[in-house]
Amino acid sequence: MSPKPRHSIPLLESQFVRFVAVGGFAALVNIAARYLLNFHMGYGTAIVLAYLCGMVTAFCLAKRFVFARSELHTANQFIRFGLVNLAALIQVWAVSVCLAECVFRKIGMVRHAEDLAHVIGVSVPVVTSYLGHKHFSFGNR
Repeated sequence: MSPKPRHSIPLLESQFVRFVAVGGFAALVNIAARYLLNFHMGYGTAIVLAYLCGMVTAFCLAKRFVFARSELHTANQFIRFGLVNLAALIQVWAVSVCLAECVFRKIGMVRHAEDLAHVIGVSVPVVTSYLGHKHFSFGNR
């Protein structure tokens, strides 16, 4: 175990908290990209392309600030990261589209339905993604 820095912030010493912070920032990139892309394409397609923007952001930040000690080559980490995120993307897309087009529409929610659905959808795979990235994407095997 490495020694603690002199001026450490105890909360940020938790790998999961750092993962959530990095993921939160990447989620903001994802949502902002979806909003901008939605001007030029349909909601479902925009979700997929925006997810890729968030995923690249998340990989770069997670590699630097969360899982810095992996022995795997960066290319292998990125491929594994992509596989874990493919599973997460399926969850995000299904939850977002289902909420926006079925649930919210059925209850008469029109205003910001897609935005709220997307925020909820992006939040769904947090724990499964953390475990997948910790043990697979940035693991040492």
